[in-house]
Amino acid sequence: MGSKTRSTNRHKSKPLPLSSLEDSRETPWTIEDSEKLYRIQGWGEPYFSINAAGRVMVSPQGDRGGSLDLYELVESLRQRNLGLPLLIRFPDILADRVERLNACFSRAIARYNYPNTYRGVYPVKCNQSRHLVEALVEFGKPYHFGLEVGSKPELAIALATLEPSSPHATAPLLMCNGYKDREYIETALLATKLGHFPIIAIEQLEELHLILEIAKKLEIPPVLGVRAKLSAKGSGHWGDSTGDRAKFGLTIPQILAVTTHLQREGMLDSLQLLHFHIGSQISSISTIKDAIREAAQIYGELVNLGAKMQYLDVGGGLAVDYDGSKTNFYASKNYNMQNYANDIVAEVKEACEEREIDAPILVSESGRAIAAHQSVLIFDILGTSDVSPELPPTVEGKEHLILRNLWETYQTLTPENYQETYHDAIQFKEEAISLFSFGYLSLQERARAEQLYWACCQKILDITRTQDNVPDDLEDLEKNMASIYYANLSVFQSAPDAWAIAQLFPIMPVHRLNEEPTQRATLADLTCDSDGKIDRFIDSRNAKEILELHSLPKSEPYYLGMFLVGAYQETMGNLHNLFGDTNVVHIRATPTGYQIDRVVKGDAIADVLSYAQYDPEDLIENIRRLTENALQDRRLTLEDAQRLLQNYEKTLDRYTYLS
Repeated sequence: MGSKTRSTNRHKSKPLPLSSLEDSRETPWTIEDSEKLYRIQGWGEPYFSINAAGRVMVSPQGDRGGSLDLYELVESLRQRNLGLPLLIRFPDILADRVERLNACFSRAIARYNYPNTYRGVYPVKCNQSRHLVEALVEFGKPYHFGLEVGSKPELAIALATLEPSSPHATAPLLMCNGYKDREYIETALLATKLGHFPIIAIEQLEELHLILEIAKKLEIPPVLGVRAKLSAKGSGHWGDSTGDRAKFGLTIPQILAVTTHLQREGMLDSLQLLHFHIGSQISSISTIKDAIREAAQIYGELVNLGAKMQYLDVGGGLAVDYDGSKTNFYASKNYNMQNYANDIVAEVKEACEEREIDAPILVSESGRAIAAHQSVLIFDILGTSDVSPELPPTVEGKEHLILRNLWETYQTLTPENYQETYHDAIQFKEEAISLFSFGYLSLQERARAEQLYWACCQKILDITRTQDNVPDDLEDLEKNMASIYYANLSVFQSAPDAWAIAQLFPIMPVHRLNEEPTQRATLADLTCDSDGKIDRFIDSRNAKEILELHSLPKSEPYYLGMFLVGAYQETMGNLHNLFGDTNVVHIRATPTGYQIDRVVKGDAIADVLSYAQYDPEDLIENIRRLTENALQDRRLTLEDAQRLLQNYEKTLDRYTYLS
């Protein structure tokens, strides 16, 4: 009895044909096919595209500047002894993102005749890298773009990186969020004497009393904000960032308690900002509109209570379209940056006009949307593991019955009987394992049985790719037959969100895109951990379990790129198996091509050993002592002892990844 069938198109894109079906293609593979397969026009515009030679091109200045061949760039960097994996940052993309965000708000303010301005801040937690933060501060100067901090270390970064303003100039905002102790608050308040403009957001009631005590002692009037726990709820992994159980923020009764206390102290004028945050990567514009609408009403009520409100901080959440589907799927978004700015401006203006109050200065903390695009991780594939043999073994007439049954199954397999034959093949394989366990099948015979089984599966898989409807019991065959491509990277170091929260990142070859990718694969990293893998890839709205890749060349490297990794991944990575920070290079576009702006060398083995409290010199001395003992016992020759010591010392200076 046949199994129930259904169309797989409702769930995932139909896989493109393998090389065994190439004869059925009416036209040869083109770069347009690769564009569609890897969805680069969806997530990559305006920074990434494919050229006529089948290579990924990078346009650091978007549609306003030239392009770089990413493959040629990687080859050039490798010739400079920069090993893979390699994180390439494009500061020009960072500058373009800042400019685009401010331009979107400028257009929205003009469109709706909004009677105030926009003042963005970058949340340092998104990527605390010194060179990135310094570049962002530089690019943000024309827009008075500020920084948001959530800890004392981040406050230290901001104070030393933001340029203080002169007495009559507009200072970039310094938003002070997170848990605060006395030292945090004192430092923030004293920074006003340097020309900084810190706004201290109250996120717990206990902070208010400490802030007022320190401000009175220092005789520095504070500028305060309150972070509200909205009832409007986010979606996806960060859906619990709002509501009564949110980690940070004040409930409405607590906000009223703050205003009452400030009024009693004669300091209600110090309350000037309302802040909220409904989570990162908000995929639906309706969620954002609901939150803005609620926050605008709270803002208006605070004005009516007598607070000298000036700023409305809409927090983060501006999403990145990781899969290019432009939907409310968690790895995408159903709006663009201009829609986002328009809805914020329109909603706030309407609420203020209804209450006949002054419109606030609008603030956003858009970190992901600013930082994600500027970093690309390049890594090479070291080898593959395939389940299906290139050619199945032939079986003679006198061989074991189970082998003859599998061979007959393979030979008689057709599009008419492939589902039934699949179950026959599974049964024969299980019988072969049972026979081997009881000693009735040799190791060589079991190996041949498994090869025949996988050959049957490959033949069945080729047939399913020609079918419009695939039986339920065959839907996992694609993943089960996929090759494992061994990637020269650590998922835990370079893409921790892919492991921890199932974040999707665009991954694709950076060359050979004018060739058909004939392999289906998942990726395994270098760590000795079963979670060190990537087996979910972007697709149209849903994730797919395999990635279409090319067969490995025998004498040339095969490079893959993981894109949109500039937000959170670098500072959240860990040292699993002591794979350290990767090499980082900053590339700036020039009229004639590019220049290497900065190189940050990745961790050497000695570096990561020191993180684990090992002294490299002590380790070398221990090995020297062991070799001396082995020399005395004549277990080592002097030549071998010297070679071992030299190799050991060289190893400590090497990159933690494979060369």
